[in-house]
Amino acid sequence: MKNRVLLFVADVALVVLFVVIGTRNHNTDKNVPDIAATVAPFLIGLSVGWIATRAWKTPSAVSTGIAIWISTVGVGMLLRHFAWQRGTAGAFIVVAAIFNLFTLVGWRVMRENIVSRRGI
Repeated sequence: MKNRVLLFVADVALVVLFVVIGTRNHNTDKNVPDIAATVAPFLIGLSVGWIATRAWKTPSAVSTGIAIWISTVGVGMLLRHFAWQRGTAGAFIVVAAIFNLFTLVGWRVMRENIVSRRGI
């Protein structure tokens, strides 16, 4: 169980990293409350994905990662736009989708490749 909690924390850290990199690149949201407000809709989307997929059963499966990624970006963008009344420009959606694809799904693909090579 501890391992599954760590994998959830890893996903959270990757989503936070996405926001921190974005806010630093655009020189916005310089304090913790502003960063928290920016990351909140995406963390809610991530949590929805974990719950909807019951990710704690197969947290490192690539299919789980894809569903979590879709939820993180989809729910996150909808909440950001409608609940937080913040921008969701097309370019931002594309960047968010690509970054989170590479991180939330990417580590799962790498793990699957390592496991299959080792025959575990």
